[in-house]
Amino acid sequence: MNKFLQIFKIPDLRKKVLMVLFLLLVFRLLAAIPVPGVDPQRLKEFFGSNQLLGFLDLFSGGGLSNLSVVMLGVGPYITATIIMQLLTIIFPNLKKAYYEEGAEGRAKFNRISRYITVPLAMMQAYGFINLLTSRGVIPPLGINQLLINVIIITAGSLFLMWIGELISEYKIGNGVSLIIFAGIVSALPQKIGQSLLNFSPEMIPTYIMFVVLSIVVIAGVVYVSEGERKVPVSYAKQVRGNKMYGGVSTYLPLKVNQAGVIPIIFAISLLLFPQFFAQAISIVSKEWSLTLNQFVSTLFNNLFIYSGIYFVLVVLFTYFYTAITFDPEEISKNLQKSGGFIPGIRPGQATSAMIGKIVHRTTLFGALFLGIIAILPNVTQMITGIKAFSLGGTSLLIVVSVVLEVMKQIESQLTVREYEGIL
Repeated sequence: MNKFLQIFKIPDLRKKVLMVLFLLLVFRLLAAIPVPGVDPQRLKEFFGSNQLLGFLDLFSGGGLSNLSVVMLGVGPYITATIIMQLLTIIFPNLKKAYYEEGAEGRAKFNRISRYITVPLAMMQAYGFINLLTSRGVIPPLGINQLLINVIIITAGSLFLMWIGELISEYKIGNGVSLIIFAGIVSALPQKIGQSLLNFSPEMIPTYIMFVVLSIVVIAGVVYVSEGERKVPVSYAKQVRGNKMYGGVSTYLPLKVNQAGVIPIIFAISLLLFPQFFAQAISIVSKEWSLTLNQFVSTLFNNLFIYSGIYFVLVVLFTYFYTAITFDPEEISKNLQKSGGFIPGIRPGQATSAMIGKIVHRTTLFGALFLGIIAILPNVTQMITGIKAFSLGGTSLLIVVSVVLEVMKQIESQLTVREYEGIL
């Protein structure tokens, strides 16, 4: 509570928090502005029959379920980021530029991601409008009206991308994650209200199961997110002038889940892409579009197959994102430059191999945990037939992870200001 009050006592930090809240408010206002000519009842029925679109609505903060101008949310930007990170594996020079050029390399990486976001957003906008038209949710549109809607929806997605980057610059959490977080939290009052209206004594086991599942997910996410493997590190004694430095022992913290909630976001974005691609391909051939759309719908409507693909994608993306963001060789080089070494391990390649081995083992546990939590609501639904848990695991996972990340960033800023006061 004291730290919470300190946020509003420090002018600079208070301004940052208020600006982030204002930007999230702008996002919520945009999510309430619908596209005209929509049949609300058909739209509600359509979303109720498609779990994948329910996930996309989760990321758009409810903007998709009422067809708002930001209906795509930050989905196209996330997909563009995935493509760019895949390219860093295919093209070593791109990875080298990203890591060795520092801030300039990352800025170039982000700039290319933004360029890729534009065609992806246009393709997804067209695909989604085409999908809704074929299901009778919106009336058939002429070429001009279709083009205008695609441009508006694309602009809305790019505007959210810009808001996300602005939030990230304030260092009060990751902007994209906070936008998704705001969308999930904004739906809570409505879901709680619906649960209370539909309450009956027969539903008590359902509510108990939901509460137990929520507690398990929250406790598990906190435990794994805070878990780390401490690798002992010693520093050799160095004499500089008349003073001796080093000779101390510390540890290198290696987190169990290096990737955080990013693998979940990546996996869902990838699962959503085929359905939009199936609609967008109707530009070339409507027969191909229909065949592909039926195949994707049949595949993903099978809860067992869908859960299996979802689990595998989460595990793979956890390893992939950890490999992209954590480089054992770079850690080994930095330790060697600063005179540090792991007791009993030679500096250089041997240290790098050992760190890589430890990260591989810890990431396995983190990846399996994320995968199980992600599909836990689906498994519960398959066993009990209760649909109330369809989004519970993923939603709680994202909310808890984002809250932990925001808390750490705010706490680090408070710590820096305490040291500034001492100096």
